Amino acid sequence: QFIIPPTSATMGKGGESTPVTNAIQTTSKDGHWVSPYNPLDPKAPQLPTKGEIKAVIPKECFERSYFHSMYFVARDTVLAVGCAYAAYQTLSTDVPANLLSLDALTWFVGWNVYAFWMGCILTGHWVLAHECGHGAFSPNQTFNDIWGFVMHQALLVPYFAWQYTHAKHHRRTNNTMDGESHVPNIRSEMGLCAKDERHSGYAIIHEAMGDGPFAAFQIFAHLVIGWPLYLMGLASTGRLGSDGKPLKDGDIIDHYRPWSKMFPKKVQVKIAMSTVGIIAAWFAIYKAAQEYGALPVTLWYIGPLLWNQAWLVLYTWLQHNDASVPQYGPDEWTWVKGALSTIDRPYGIFDFFHHKIGSTHVAHHLFHEMPFYKADVATAAIRAFLEPKGLYNYDPQPWYLAMWKVAKTCHYIDGLDGIQYYKSLEDVPLRKDGKKVD
Repeated sequence: QFIIPPTSATMGKGGESTPVTNAIQTTSKDGHWVSPYNPLDPKAPQLPTKGEIKAVIPKECFERSYFHSMYFVARDTVLAVGCAYAAYQTLSTDVPANLLSLDALTWFVGWNVYAFWMGCILTGHWVLAHECGHGAFSPNQTFNDIWGFVMHQALLVPYFAWQYTHAKHHRRTNNTMDGESHVPNIRSEMGLCAKDERHSGYAIIHEAMGDGPFAAFQIFAHLVIGWPLYLMGLASTGRLGSDGKPLKDGDIIDHYRPWSKMFPKKVQVKIAMSTVGIIAAWFAIYKAAQEYGALPVTLWYIGPLLWNQAWLVLYTWLQHNDASVPQYGPDEWTWVKGALSTIDRPYGIFDFFHHKIGSTHVAHHLFHEMPFYKADVATAAIRAFLEPKGLYNYDPQPWYLAMWKVAKTCHYIDGLDGIQYYKSLEDVPLRKDGKKVD
């Protein structure tokens, strides 16, 4: 029998898992997708090597083109200019005199529509700069770094700092100790005792809020404040410094200080360049606010930026997290295990704007040097090779429903060793009598 890893859908209060007779099971009893690969199953398939996977991908998928990449930079820039022009022709930065009028409602809705779609378009530029950091943009890394620096710094991303930490994210995907970004909290960090008794922190907050509101809070924390907190080293970072030693209590590994424990000495000059670029960008924002006013700058730039940051966090959050996808301690982790823990998801129309970064993420994590405009062909080949073995993760659920599921079920893991699966605070008993608020 194939045993589905424990999830909130398949695990009761006592922790018993439900046996399933299918050879490869990808749907839980309540209809949710579950990963077909369970490393705890004695019959789990042997994982292929990176070379064996690469052999099934057409060689032309690895060919990088200056023209193709710059075409998409131009395309996304034209879209951004068009969006800004449409807003300029139809909206005013002056607040309507009567805030309860139809004009005020139109003004509010109009600027929010602009912010959403401009943020969506600028996420395309963010993905292209991300390609530059990986070396997938063109065959010349200097060319890549110039364009990546310009596009990322314009979006307040410290290009070289994030290039380094994101490369580590790829090197240590789903590693409970040495992973980078969205590293799972353990039970004690959520405010739970060894016997799952709530005593502090998120465990108490969850009890006070209830299941649904806490999931909404998780989404807010990730999408609205998660990105700046991560860059400042206050959330979602790894547990080890660049020297491989565990961080001490109080250590902050931010993306701005060249001497941050996040970075080795060899990249400190580049980190300083990124930080100077961020300071220059904020200075330009400050001068624009002085010249034109804080409200126009907020409407034209800050609003879209918030949506851009929400998108990039959403992708990294959903592509590696599900209650049925394993997290590996250092004793169990291998590069292939981590890469194959990635999940492809459908993003509909947003695939056009975001260069299919979410629907071809498995291929990207296996071969980050592959240009995105070849990733759909590579994904088809990878899927044909891995799916019959039960090693390809594709959740067909719409991304917004998947986000809600992850927010409700992926809260913590038991420990840092071995093979771990996310658990939910919804399955932890309350401290007092009474029903939880859904």
